[in-house]
Amino acid sequence: MAERYEAIPSDPAKAFPDKYIPPPQVRDLPEPPANQWRLIGPGVVAAGVGLASGEFILFPYITSQVGLAFVWAALLGLLTQYFLNMEIERYTLATGETAVTGFSRLWKHWGLVFAIMAYFANIWPAWATSSATLVTYVVGGNVAVVSVVILVIVALILTLAPAVYTALERAQMVKVAAILLLILIGSLFVLGANTWAALPSIVTQPRFPAAELGFAVLMGALAFAGAGGGQNLVQSNWIRDKGFGMGRYIPKIVSPLTGEMEARGQAGFIFPATEENLTRWRAWWRFANKEQGLTFVAITFLSIMFMSLLAYATVFGEDVSNDVSFLRVEGERMMAMAGGWFGYFFWVIGAFSLFAAALGVVDYTSRLAADVLKTTYFPNVSESKMYAALVWGLVVIGAVVVAAGLGQPLLLATIAACVGGVMMFIYSGLLIAINRKMLPSAIRVRGYRLAALVWSILLFGVLAVLTVQQQLDKLFG
Repeated sequence: MAERYEAIPSDPAKAFPDKYIPPPQVRDLPEPPANQWRLIGPGVVAAGVGLASGEFILFPYITSQVGLAFVWAALLGLLTQYFLNMEIERYTLATGETAVTGFSRLWKHWGLVFAIMAYFANIWPAWATSSATLVTYVVGGNVAVVSVVILVIVALILTLAPAVYTALERAQMVKVAAILLLILIGSLFVLGANTWAALPSIVTQPRFPAAELGFAVLMGALAFAGAGGGQNLVQSNWIRDKGFGMGRYIPKIVSPLTGEMEARGQAGFIFPATEENLTRWRAWWRFANKEQGLTFVAITFLSIMFMSLLAYATVFGEDVSNDVSFLRVEGERMMAMAGGWFGYFFWVIGAFSLFAAALGVVDYTSRLAADVLKTTYFPNVSESKMYAALVWGLVVIGAVVVAAGLGQPLLLATIAACVGGVMMFIYSGLLIAINRKMLPSAIRVRGYRLAALVWSILLFGVLAVLTVQQQLDKLFG
């Protein structure tokens, strides 16, 4: 570990507010590896975790009602999140700190605010129960029992894996491979000539069918295609554990039982803007942009488009529900078209995909909270132990709720529906603050990327207002 840097007039650490968190140490940016593609992974994780009910239910449901006219919105939403994710990554590549730590430098409790909002959005185990429901379509059984088993498996994986990120990445890569297999087989056995003929309408006949489906539903699908809410923020944590940029100097989260824990401080690092460091920065930045675009954006859009094509081929024009029962109807139609085996194959892939989403949701919720607690409130406590405790706490709460047979309270559902857009509206603005104020001038956000953040503020601001208004009407109307 480098010795603490002596403050001098050109000290880049002086740009970082240090009222709540110590200033970063000054250290050269690590040399990018010769074979950078071995670092592919965080974008795949983001795609895998984000491929959940939106991709399996919401966009296919919209297609069942209005055809392929709204699939264009997925690409617009993904491009917005691409620029948002890259600004989250910019801060971490340069400092080894998470973007949330950067926010907490501005005001001590920003991290706690985002952690609490993430918990409100995810405390109800929706992905686990959805996965369990699909399991019962295949083998029968009780949804509550299967849900509890899934939650326990999630907790065991996240707390026994020697390196937590590595286990998560492998699970998401298997999920992505399974979805690609579904795409291949579905293209051969389900998608007929009429469906392929309708494919160009995504581009030739785009529209915003608010009259049929409502403005808030469509805006939600547009804005949250791929990820959303707290998941985007944890892109920082995932690239740090993968060893991107200055994240290479930060210890990974490991199992308290099977991993070798290392202590980390509250603060990260910052590099002096020498020509050598800036050359390394440009290499890291080019790779990070390619990795995110070719994995998160490409995989997610391909998945949304194909799931929409499946829905178009099977249930277009039918009266179906916008919930997990939609997948039962879709699977039954596939059985009629391609044979019973394909319906079960579809449900198995769906069950595993939603299980992997549950794994990612529990990870990122706990990872976000552990980082906040370690960095801002309990600097002497092991982050790995806090993470493990938070994982089991979230899983136990979910298991108790499911085992008790409780339905999701309306208030909790309302809060969960509102927090994602509000979070993204707030941190889109905060990203401008930290990436303009703290980083060396040569690597600050500017130009069209700054414009993309302004667009993100406007998009998620409008979404937040519409969603809150709609949910308050449901709650009190």
